[in-house]
Amino acid sequence: MEKQKVFRDCTLDWLEKTFNLEEIKHLPQLDEWLAQSAVITQLERDYLLILQEDLDFNYRSWNEEELAQYFIGPILSLVRFSSKKFNLFAERPIEGIVKEWRLYGKPDGILASGRRVPEVPFFAFQEYKKMTDPDGDPAAQALAAMLVGQTLNDNGATMYGCHVIGGDWYFMTLNGDKYSISRDYSALSNEIFDIFKTLKALKAIIFERF
Repeated sequence: MEKQKVFRDCTLDWLEKTFNLEEIKHLPQLDEWLAQSAVITQLERDYLLILQEDLDFNYRSWNEEELAQYFIGPILSLVRFSSKKFNLFAERPIEGIVKEWRLYGKPDGILASGRRVPEVPFFAFQEYKKMTDPDGDPAAQALAAMLVGQTLNDNGATMYGCHVIGGDWYFMTLNGDKYSISRDYSALSNEIFDIFKTLKALKAIIFERF
């Protein structure tokens, strides 16, 4: 019988034990990503503050769908990831064989090569309203999708990820069998600009691959 597991059923403990992964506090790829600078225009700054005001008013009552549509989605759209060579996709199925295990699912978002249909993912995104959720662990779900992306990338390139819990954003990288998760960045504070800079830096990193 084929070994298989859907992303939403994964936990960090299971992923680490099954695929011999190790969490590193300061993985160079994550540190370099977070250290990159990006310009924020006045228009972008003003719009981020409007989104932040809405988040502050609603984040305790928004469900995941509302958090995604009214806050996360507009921020990702503001980065303008769309291009002829890669695009941002939502709820698209991806799968891959990782050490005899078929991992599959529909991440809340992936940044992948391809204009209309995702081909090879570089970045996986999950969002949740609460730390614990009936559908699983957002960090583990993002990491599982990153493992699939790593398998689909012939050159073994670093995989990037992010998960959001309420107003807190966590950035992730996977390189070989090592992964790292950043501290939380609060979108309810001035760190919303750090979050946006990190996303813009990701766009620049992906452009370098083409």
